[in-house]
Amino acid sequence: MIKLADEFFEAKSDPTQISIDARTMDTLKKIHPSTLGELTNKDGPIAWVLVIPTTGKLMKDFISKKINEHQLLRSTLPGLKYDALYLCSALVLPEERGKEYAKRLLIKSIKTIKRKHPIKSLFYWGFSAEGKRLASAVAKEFALPLYARRD
Repeated sequence: MIKLADEFFEAKSDPTQISIDARTMDTLKKIHPSTLGELTNKDGPIAWVLVIPTTGKLMKDFISKKINEHQLLRSTLPGLKYDALYLCSALVLPEERGKEYAKRLLIKSIKTIKRKHPIKSLFYWGFSAEGKRLASAVAKEFALPLYARRD
């Protein structure tokens, strides 16, 4: 799944994006254990999602391009009260698409995070039409406003 993410988002070649490695995964777990969600079958992972709870101020800075994705993660300190949630990425193996796996994983992560944090808004940086539809569907599920970073 990490290879698929690197191919799709090209994060390894763009230092402004989050690249998933052991250090990043450790940082994410410190922010909240439900930042990463995965669905597997007997052959391995088939769907994977990444969300980052953060503050409304950092969300606004990211949406307005004052900070990049890497800076968003580095500025989100563990232990804060988060009120915004970045729908960072969702990947599903091509042969498993159309089964709402990503939506279900996102909903599960958000519900868990909302137990301790007053999430008031969602935001995303759309790379595909499918990603935009997914973000909209999840925002509708929670009746939360959805903000997008535009390029």
